[in-house]
Amino acid sequence: MDESPFKGKTGVRRVWNAFHYSMAGLGAAYRNEDAFRQEAWLAGLLVPLALFLPATPVGKALMVASVLLVLIVELINSGLEAAVDRISLEHHHLAKRAKDIGSAAVFVALVNVAAVWGLVLFA
Repeated sequence: MDESPFKGKTGVRRVWNAFHYSMAGLGAAYRNEDAFRQEAWLAGLLVPLALFLPATPVGKALMVASVLLVLIVELINSGLEAAVDRISLEHHHLAKRAKDIGSAAVFVALVNVAAVWGLVLFA
């Protein structure tokens, strides 16, 4: 099996390449994925809000982490959807299942935001 020619990179060069790939991925998600763009804007509002609301430092950290988790899950979901679409655009029950499960993961992450924020602010 052929391996990526980039796998041989080590040390600082690997970290530098990984950083650039990550920035390219964030840019691609922001440009091409409406849901990621909306969630990024929401994060841009909620993260500073979490820091100003009356909560303990641990509560603030949980609030911020729950919001960032949505972005992480959305990135994974978008990658999954792109890979499924790359394989085939044909309607197939397994492709639908994969996409629906990815969407469900994002939904659970959003419910987690509501639960964490509610518990931190009102418990």
